[in-house]
Amino acid sequence: MDILLEVDISDSGYEFGDPKVKDVSLAIRPGKLTGLIGANGAGKSTVLKTILGIMPYAEASIRFKAGYEQYAYIPEHPVFYENLTLWEHLDLAAAVYGMGQHELELEGERLLDRFRMTEARHHLPGGFSKGMRQKMMLMIGFLSRPDIYIVDEPFIGLDPRAIKDFLSLLEEERQRGAGILMSTHVLDTAERICDDFVLISQGRIAAQGTLEEIRSTAAMPEASLFDCFDRLAD
Repeated sequence: MDILLEVDISDSGYEFGDPKVKDVSLAIRPGKLTGLIGANGAGKSTVLKTILGIMPYAEASIRFKAGYEQYAYIPEHPVFYENLTLWEHLDLAAAVYGMGQHELELEGERLLDRFRMTEARHHLPGGFSKGMRQKMMLMIGFLSRPDIYIVDEPFIGLDPRAIKDFLSLLEEERQRGAGILMSTHVLDTAERICDDFVLISQGRIAAQGTLEEIRSTAAMPEASLFDCFDRLAD
């Protein structure tokens, strides 16, 4: 299968000589959802920041398939401008993505309706709940329908209906051929929706592959992802 994005991290950290992750390699493939899992402080965010090119120090190779360089990053903590409304955030994102006005109207309205945010389109996010701000981040990420999604802990703050809407959109994008790398602590959901996993422990890969391969590494052939995680993560 083709690879949309291939990542090889020798080491990465906030200063030379103090790496937070070492020897991490992974690939994002069309139509596949890879779950990046690990305990707090294991190095998941460092992996994502290295892929995004924002770590102060990194020895890494980040290789996009030619013609598939467009990606969306959905952060764990919402980032927004206090003086811009929800729709103005979408308008700004559309300009960055190079989208035309018609495409913005079409996709923006679709996402407003999907996440039940139509009535908030002209409201400032400073007055939003945590869940509404997270939905705004998801809408901005899905707006341009990119080739690759890099998603950091998307479930925090979302209510069950918003989670269902998010997972439904993810599945649609997978069917379209987009590849997804998602960091998450919600292991029961990850077990159900991910095609494969990268388990990070103390900055290194402790296990990698499908659920069956993770079970094999943990020597627990019938175990849940949570139980395998409990055995493999330090």
